Amino acid sequence: MFKRHIGWLFAAALSLLAFAAQAQTPLTVGRDYVPIDPVQATENPAGIEIVEFFSYGCPHCAEFHAPLGQWAAKLPKDVTLRRVPVSFGRPQWAALAKLYYALELTGDLARLDSAVFHALHGRGLRLYDDKSIVEWVGNQGVDTKKFTEVYNSFGVISKVKRGDQLAQETRIQGVPALAVDGRYLVVGKEISGFPALLSLTDRVIDKVRAEKAKPGKGAEPAKARK
Repeated sequence: MFKRHIGWLFAAALSLLAFAAQAQTPLTVGRDYVPIDPVQATENPAGIEIVEFFSYGCPHCAEFHAPLGQWAAKLPKDVTLRRVPVSFGRPQWAALAKLYYALELTGDLARLDSAVFHALHGRGLRLYDDKSIVEWVGNQGVDTKKFTEVYNSFGVISKVKRGDQLAQETRIQGVPALAVDGRYLVVGKEISGFPALLSLTDRVIDKVRAEKAKPGKGAEPAKARK
């Protein structure tokens, strides 16, 4: 037990040293972040918007979900987090993106968000088609008639298409991925682990905040989609 305790303390110390070293190193294009060209419009132009590109079907996104939520709960008042499910052209992931937006519109997302990840990656359920998704939400106490109408609505289908378009224009290569204010995609090629990724994101946020504070600095964002 004593050896395990020492080993844990040693690992924690190494992690803290890595964070400290990262904070002292200037941000580098290509290593820490890449510019998004053209800059994408955000839903929060008065502040700084973070977009998480993800899919319920992605196991890494499932692992990232809890750390991201804890991080988001402590964000400064001028920073907001927006989550965008993507499909990469996969029908199964497109169905899961529809699930996300439908739960959001029915008001059930906060209650069932983590449950979807657990169902897929904890219980091994295959929620990859309309029938299995509707059956699952019904078992969670959701009104299936109301959910089905929203799930198949033009609004939800349009949201999925816009999410995929934004992912394409942001040029993400995989998920989870974080974009800061439509300007920078966080890369972190020389870091490992979600805490380090979120720490790096904090530094990119600081960079954007400093740029927005300087009149005339920064690229003009693309026009917002209607």
